[in-house]
Amino acid sequence: MNDIKKTLSGWCVAGFAGIYCMMSALPLFASTVLDGQMVFKAGHASLQHWLLPVTPESPDDNQPTAARIALGKQLFFDPRLSGDSNMSCASCHHPSLGWGDALPTGRGAKSEMLARATPTVINTGYNPIQMWDGRKKTLEEQALGPITAKQEMNMDLTVLLDFLKTNTGYQQAFADAYAGQPLTPELVAKAIASYERTVISRNSDFDRWVQGDSKAMNAQQVRGFKLFVDPNKGNCSVCHSAPNFTDNGFHNLGLASFGEENPDLGRYSEKPIRMMKGAFKTPTLREITRTAPYFHDGSAKTLDAVMTHYIVGGVVKTNVSPNLKALTLTAQESADIVAFLQALESPFVEVTLPQLPLH
Repeated sequence: MNDIKKTLSGWCVAGFAGIYCMMSALPLFASTVLDGQMVFKAGHASLQHWLLPVTPESPDDNQPTAARIALGKQLFFDPRLSGDSNMSCASCHHPSLGWGDALPTGRGAKSEMLARATPTVINTGYNPIQMWDGRKKTLEEQALGPITAKQEMNMDLTVLLDFLKTNTGYQQAFADAYAGQPLTPELVAKAIASYERTVISRNSDFDRWVQGDSKAMNAQQVRGFKLFVDPNKGNCSVCHSAPNFTDNGFHNLGLASFGEENPDLGRYSEKPIRMMKGAFKTPTLREITRTAPYFHDGSAKTLDAVMTHYIVGGVVKTNVSPNLKALTLTAQESADIVAFLQALESPFVEVTLPQLPLH
């Protein structure tokens, strides 16, 4: 550990998490730092692997530009991308609701109740796999799914393209963003993905503490972080790992809903491996205070309820993830972990609605 280097440098940019300073690339050894080797002191080099890169990586054929992001924002907030012209991406992924909808499970076309909770858009650009069951790899692949799904936005792609191609404003916006490229469903997805990659959280109290601000987290939150990474206590980081507080893996958490008749099998529907029955993707914990209710079925209303679930080791014990173990935590220790999770919240940033082209 003697050769650990802390490499902070760069310029300041604005994003979902507010104003923050660009961090240089994380050192190569960061992924090898074990929780037990961390020094719980603000700014210590052993903590730097918890810091996210400034921006997510984008595909070579969809590098971000101001025009692409602006177009994607228009599409994201435009209800005319739905079959009834009354739902936009933002209807379920609302900036004021943690880029979710604050419902136990989502609502789709005709207000039909969906089977799963609406996942947040926050930091999805950092994920190598998308959706609760991981059936899409990239944001570009994912973007069209809800638009065309009959239970969700229920939009016919032919109708969508006719609308965009006959709208003068969108014609110009696509020409500015993707000059010379034909307007296809894939291009629509690229634009939406470009905007979604700007929804970033990496300026929390925890981030500032890791960067060296000793006052950014209080003593209880530091204790909570220690418990969070301790495999003999919270054991949370085994799944909610650095730097985006997710391992991008799939786990059966022993939720009560798995014991119902014909339960949602989650990842098993995509990868029919026994351990994937009832397994769902680990969500990020960044901005967790803004994304209640919790779990893929929305069954936990509060973070205290989440902690209770983990303390008892789940409800339905069949096929649970090997990482899930009943926790030995006192009430104070559980409260300390919740206090730490509150330190993952960034200052709220208002999102200005885009002007949509009428004709």
